[in-house]
Amino acid sequence: MRALPKSKPLKLMAFAALAVLVASCSTSRSPSQKSSSTAVRSQPGLDINRAHKDGAPWWDVDVSRIPDATPTLHTGPYKANPYTVLGKTYFPLQESKTYVASGTASWYGTKFHGQNTANGEVYDLYGMSAAHKTLPLPSYVRVTNLDNNKSVILRVNDRGPFYSDRIIDLSYAAAKKLGYAEIGTARVKVEGIDPQAYWAAKGRPAPLMLNEPQVAQNSAPVITASAGTVEQWTPPPQQHAAAVVPVQLDAKKNASVPASGQYLQVGAFANPDAAELLRSKLSGMVSAPVFISSIVRNQQTLHRVRLGPIGSPGEIQQVQNSVRMANLGSPSVVTE
Repeated sequence: MRALPKSKPLKLMAFAALAVLVASCSTSRSPSQKSSSTAVRSQPGLDINRAHKDGAPWWDVDVSRIPDATPTLHTGPYKANPYTVLGKTYFPLQESKTYVASGTASWYGTKFHGQNTANGEVYDLYGMSAAHKTLPLPSYVRVTNLDNNKSVILRVNDRGPFYSDRIIDLSYAAAKKLGYAEIGTARVKVEGIDPQAYWAAKGRPAPLMLNEPQVAQNSAPVITASAGTVEQWTPPPQQHAAAVVPVQLDAKKNASVPASGQYLQVGAFANPDAAELLRSKLSGMVSAPVFISSIVRNQQTLHRVRLGPIGSPGEIQQVQNSVRMANLGSPSVVTE
């Protein structure tokens, strides 16, 4: 047998290593492409250049406390226009009530937490949502894991996955409830839900999707859009957080500040466990009160972790620096 040149085995080994790396990325939403800079989204929710660096949040959460999506009647237009990805054109369905399909499901997590979905909503890895290539947006589906018969109800608000062997991409929380978050993929059955029929079977009228978010009643200060503040979903804190250094504030100064004084918002989460975890960590750092203020948006509750009142700009800066150094977030000032 003729000996191979020395360069060829090296090339073959490199090619094999690359193939293993790509195959191991079971949670990516779409094929990656080489790029010397950050990926650019051609349109919301259709980022085909997402890198294989997705993952789960570093802390364990009780997903049993996260309710399934609530099927609601949609009063506006659906997003069901044809679109093209990687040279292939997709023609979304005009309705999802009778949709039934079986195949492979994957999930996406921390890398996309807080990014816009294809219909302009915000992806929340703790929410009960999904991405689908052709279902109208928004729509509702029941997804059943065929290996353990666990099922969840999800709101479809994004496009993907663009691997040919996968039919649906679930949020991290949904995949964890179905028991395959650690595996990466699962065999599932996807069934479209008619909200009208769903609630009729329960003897109740179907709720409508509200055009304006309802603000939950709370004694803590609430920030509105008119104040110029836009709520953002908070990515999970870094896994290797720095040592927590207590910050002592002047109690006398704080005692004289009214309830409408200076407050800091450190994070905002859909999962109450994540908000409570951050609140607990912050409570050990600062003497100012740390509380959770919740609002409802698109029928999902957002739990905002805030602290205050704080008495002076110098103390505010001190707290902000300490929280950042502890890798617990980037606090921003909020006012009534």
